[in-house]
Amino acid sequence: MLKSVKLPFLNYKRINLPFGNVMNRAAIIILFLCAALTACKKSTESGLAGYKAQATIDDNIITNYLKDNPTLVAKKIDTSGVYYIVEQPGSGSDLFTNSTSVTVGYTGKVLTTGKIFAQTENFHPSFSLQTVILGWKIGIPKIKKGGIVRLLMPSRYAYGPAPQPQIGLPANAVLDFTITLYDIVN
Repeated sequence: MLKSVKLPFLNYKRINLPFGNVMNRAAIIILFLCAALTACKKSTESGLAGYKAQATIDDNIITNYLKDNPTLVAKKIDTSGVYYIVEQPGSGSDLFTNSTSVTVGYTGKVLTTGKIFAQTENFHPSFSLQTVILGWKIGIPKIKKGGIVRLLMPSRYAYGPAPQPQIGLPANAVLDFTITLYDIVN
């Protein structure tokens, strides 16, 4: 569609400028949005399928490990897939919130290889529970001050598909943490 426009510098002569139909522009914008949303939906569906497949693999690794080690008495935390073994229950306060600060000592291993990727020896760091990985957030409250807990956690409750090359941790690693809880501060 062409539109007539009067421009003062042309001594009020008429020229035709293409402005296009507003409806045509709206239709094109809607088509682009639909295409973008459709692409997002497909990638989300494939991502969800990959997530579920990895969750199944992780859960099988942990259950097979527990079957191969029948002396371990592990309990599952709700429906999370995280298992815990209380090696020493500890005593004192057991009130935990997201803002609780915990002082811990720990050893982290890859469950499938036994490779230690993180370990505190004489250094005992403090963390706020809101800043730690999800497996710790739900596993540490299973003990009290002075307690020791062992957590077997699927990758979705640890570092997920993101490899941690600075500590030598591969993507989708199923982890085995032994954590000693030295102090709790609310």
